[in-house]
Amino acid sequence: MAREKVYSVCGMCSVRCPIAVDVENGRVASVFGNPHAAGLKGSLCARGAAGPALLYDDERPQTPLIRAGERGEGKWRAVSWDEALDYVADKLGAIRSQYGPESLLFSDRGGPFIDLGKAFVRGFGSPNYCNHDSACARNVQHAALSVFGFGRKELVYDLKNARHVVLQSRNLLEAINVKEVNDLMDARDAGCKLTVIDIRANIPAAKADHFFLIRPGTDYAFNLGVLHIIINEKLYDRKFVKQWVEDFETLKEFVQPYTPEFVEKETGVSTQALHKFVQCFAKAAPHVIWHPGWMTARYGDSFHVSRTAYLINALMGAIGSKGGMPLSCKAGDVGRKGLKALTDLFPKAEKPRADGVGWAEGRTHFDGGPGLVNLAYEAIETGAPYPIRAYIAHRHDPLMAFPDQEAVKKLWKKLELLVAVTFTWSDTAWNADVVLPMSTFLERESILAGKGGLKPQFFMRKRAVAPRFDTRADWEIYAGLAKRLGIPHLDVTRPEELWERQLEGTGVAVADFDAKGFVELADKPTIKPVAFKTPSGKIEVLSAKLAKDGLESLPPYVSPAKPPADAFRIAFGRCGVHTQGHTVNNPLLFELMPENVLWINKTRAKALGIEHMDMVEVAPVAKGGTSGQLRAHVTEFVHPECVFTIHGFGHTLPVESRAKGRGVSDNELMPGGFGRWDKAGGAISMQENFVTVRRVEG
Repeated sequence: MAREKVYSVCGMCSVRCPIAVDVENGRVASVFGNPHAAGLKGSLCARGAAGPALLYDDERPQTPLIRAGERGEGKWRAVSWDEALDYVADKLGAIRSQYGPESLLFSDRGGPFIDLGKAFVRGFGSPNYCNHDSACARNVQHAALSVFGFGRKELVYDLKNARHVVLQSRNLLEAINVKEVNDLMDARDAGCKLTVIDIRANIPAAKADHFFLIRPGTDYAFNLGVLHIIINEKLYDRKFVKQWVEDFETLKEFVQPYTPEFVEKETGVSTQALHKFVQCFAKAAPHVIWHPGWMTARYGDSFHVSRTAYLINALMGAIGSKGGMPLSCKAGDVGRKGLKALTDLFPKAEKPRADGVGWAEGRTHFDGGPGLVNLAYEAIETGAPYPIRAYIAHRHDPLMAFPDQEAVKKLWKKLELLVAVTFTWSDTAWNADVVLPMSTFLERESILAGKGGLKPQFFMRKRAVAPRFDTRADWEIYAGLAKRLGIPHLDVTRPEELWERQLEGTGVAVADFDAKGFVELADKPTIKPVAFKTPSGKIEVLSAKLAKDGLESLPPYVSPAKPPADAFRIAFGRCGVHTQGHTVNNPLLFELMPENVLWINKTRAKALGIEHMDMVEVAPVAKGGTSGQLRAHVTEFVHPECVFTIHGFGHTLPVESRAKGRGVSDNELMPGGFGRWDKAGGAISMQENFVTVRRVEG
């Protein structure tokens, strides 16, 4: 029996945990965490362990498809790769000739391998590379930029050495990063305190020392109250603040109205509980982490929730501290050279971004790297600043990610070409003109990637087994298009050609990855000195970039709207079993969780005559949208002003026999929601929508 071990990278969510794959006679026998990866302990989450179920599932795109009917009708023509790539390249070439290269829009789900897509877009001549982040962490990214001058990934969460961790807008034990989970649990075993702030009792809340079930939309008030106590009771790190925090006196004056009594009135958290918590938190400084959030596309002020979280960390002296949030090291910080970016092989596009990011009035403070894809869609409909006529959605399902699917489809109507590059079926793929099926992560290589942190590294995804169907790796797909479109450098026939280009000058060879799947660039962890990229060189309470766009760095808190009579705010989140919508049809994960339920407060449920596990209908208050039916999870551990469900369910595609018709899609309960976005942070405000709930008879 032929048996081998292949070191690779998981692809079941955006974390990309390092994995080891046991292969027997050309089949995957098992997948587990890479034993050489620090903190992973050889483990994976349920999603990672279900990777083989994705591989051996027949209900995924198996060959290139060209639409044969209307968009979304489900009529396809199976074609060869040559025909599919010729078709896409001919369409792109014609669109480029008529509208210019800037008429191409590309979006993906971010992650470590984005350099390939960015290089293809720039090689085509377009500035319009985007990612999914306006439906996820853009508020956090822009908050970090406004305070530190660098992005959120320039800080490390040193969970293992922390003495108190606060999780707010971050469900770390269900939206799982395996190393982070292990590090937090190790810290807990060593005495680290845990505090959770949420609208429901999630799994982290069940393990917390302090849990605050706050009124939905009042996190900003909570954080301002914490700052009030820290400053007025002089619990902050005076030396760090004096050296590194600009405009501290302005912050001190601003938070004076936000007393513990004010916080109690807004959030429901008692003054005594708030005081006790802040005192406990301050005692652990500087070895503290107040998490600024991950999926923060929630409320109209979620940007400022993240921003005040960063300021709390700063006052505690946690920025740059062991057990806090030290700065991430890159290759250059440890005396090494980083990977060469494929994107840099091509000149920058001549035209500005279609989404206005970085140049348009009110949008100059946004990060131009991935932009804001929701704003780029406006250019499809309006033609301003120029028309977008071609769109490649790479491993990205905007129709499931964003609120109000019909509104998004309407914006796409003027597209002359919509291409989905995907390894699973999705609503976006179903509505595409062309589906280019990507091999699963166990069947493909990727370009090399670098990872910062206290001990930076390069890592490699290797193909564990041959593709089961007529699918291709992402590099093969874009190499095929590059050849047809005359884009140099990406026109390769082997992944090694790309790897060798990336490794030029690094002192690392392709063969160096064989031993562990990654190459560490330093012998030991390094905590580098703090340095900030703001105009003052300090942590800035007041951001000149925000001011330039007419935005306040410290806006007054505005109490969130209460639901209409007999209605609820609709909230959603993640679980440890599924990754948004793309794992719901996975055979193994479907068995573990086939549908979502609706969390509803016990008192509110009783008033509506709803008992635990009754079938209920949930419907949007606003006109439009679609109602749905699911089971009620009656509990006292969700705030009475809201109902909650897990995101990603309510699939309707006939090609997904398991997921079809199971549960409810939360984004269909948000008519008009696509147009509500945070002008400071850039993210969609997806939890500013209201629904009614009624028991279904029979």
